Amino acid sequence: MRLAHWAVNAPLRPLMAAVFAASFVLPAQAADLLTITRDALENNAELSSARFEYLSVEAAKDIAKAGLLPQINASGNVTHNEQYESQTSSRLPTEGAGVGNVSSGDDRYNTVSLSLEATQALYDEVTRREVTQAANQIDQQVYLLAATEQQLLIDVASAYFDILRAYEILEARLAQERAIGRQLEQAGEQFEVGLIAITEVEEARATFDQSRADRIAAESNLQVAFEELEQLTGQRYASIEALGDSMPVDLPEPSSRDYWVEQAIERNPLVLAQQAGIDVARSGVAIARAGGLPTLQAFGNYQYGESDIDNTTGEDSSSQVGLSANLPIYTGGRTSASIRQGTYQLESSQYDFESQRRSSIQQVRSLYTQVSNDVETIEAREQAIVSNQSALEATRAGYEVGTRNIVDVLNAEQNLYNAIANYAEARYDYVVNLLSLRQQAGLLDVESIEEVNAWLTGDEVNFILPESDGNDRYENALDIGAPPQPGM
Repeated sequence: MRLAHWAVNAPLRPLMAAVFAASFVLPAQAADLLTITRDALENNAELSSARFEYLSVEAAKDIAKAGLLPQINASGNVTHNEQYESQTSSRLPTEGAGVGNVSSGDDRYNTVSLSLEATQALYDEVTRREVTQAANQIDQQVYLLAATEQQLLIDVASAYFDILRAYEILEARLAQERAIGRQLEQAGEQFEVGLIAITEVEEARATFDQSRADRIAAESNLQVAFEELEQLTGQRYASIEALGDSMPVDLPEPSSRDYWVEQAIERNPLVLAQQAGIDVARSGVAIARAGGLPTLQAFGNYQYGESDIDNTTGEDSSSQVGLSANLPIYTGGRTSASIRQGTYQLESSQYDFESQRRSSIQQVRSLYTQVSNDVETIEAREQAIVSNQSALEATRAGYEVGTRNIVDVLNAEQNLYNAIANYAEARYDYVVNLLSLRQQAGLLDVESIEEVNAWLTGDEVNFILPESDGNDRYENALDIGAPPQPGM
């Protein structure tokens, strides 16, 4: 069994397109794993946030590029001016003139001005490096978005199979409680007629109380599992499809652990995101170094103005075209400090990459080992059910002839139910670990979910707690028979 996966050298942009194309709506249908996965891809809040974060980072590149494109600005104003003036002469009056000759006047006029300016960067290394950094940040965000999507896929699958796991365990615990409850009733009746001692009744009661506690815990686990799935998808499901007993249980394909490690190094989106982060930090150092370089730009401007001062209307205009250059001589140590800061950030990003690489390798190795062990564990735990059922039948026969007591029977019952629960745990551990292995290797996608979805049977698992229908599949095995009679 080998699940479909991305091509090893899948280009960056198709990966981004696949992430966005993964969200689509289908008509209402049975709540199988694939349907719920699509609901999550459409409605999950965390994934939606990651998508818009990507769009935000993409827009930042256009902002950076704007500094390299022409800049045109226009300004203008219309002004009404009023001036008040008063003057007094201190000279002696001349013949025929009045004493203290005073002159005064008022000026009122309007002005209109218009200015138009255009600039074009010819050499601006800082802005050019900022554009490069923005492009690197987009690449990094693509990988982070892919990692968020893959994490959502594994979270949905884990929640889905946790429901099935909790349901099967609950079935076993309900059957256990019913069987031990019958044994407790029988023990009480037999004690009343003097066939057994009170000790056996108390043993049966203690075991029944424990089975009841186990059943309550199983009911709680089922409810919590349904609520976790609802949190991921934003929708509530009354029932989901069950996992078939005939699902394939095979070793990972290819069966080489080194292959999965290589895939993790080359394709794990978190590893690739940290690797892209090195490029982002490196471009940050380049920006800091460019801060000490000159800038050159071309400019042109046009100015126009008119006024009616002194009751005379006039206008004037002027224009300029030229080049301007700027060379930072001393910036108070800002440039050198920025270079040091960027260098430290670059070193930090390199260590982050190495840490993520080591973590992914370790997780892939562990998951490969777990999946390989799960294959053997499922077979062993399935056989354990058969063995414990045979042991229970033998203990029951011994109880009927007086060679075994009720404690032995109750222990055999619990061993069988624990074996049933352990078998369910092993099956779902295998499925989830297999998908987790693909996630860590960067190979988990919707097609992988589709192949696992084919293992479902179509039988519904309801959130309504199951009730006995009188045809329990463990009823016959758990019928421990009549207790020994006095004198036997």
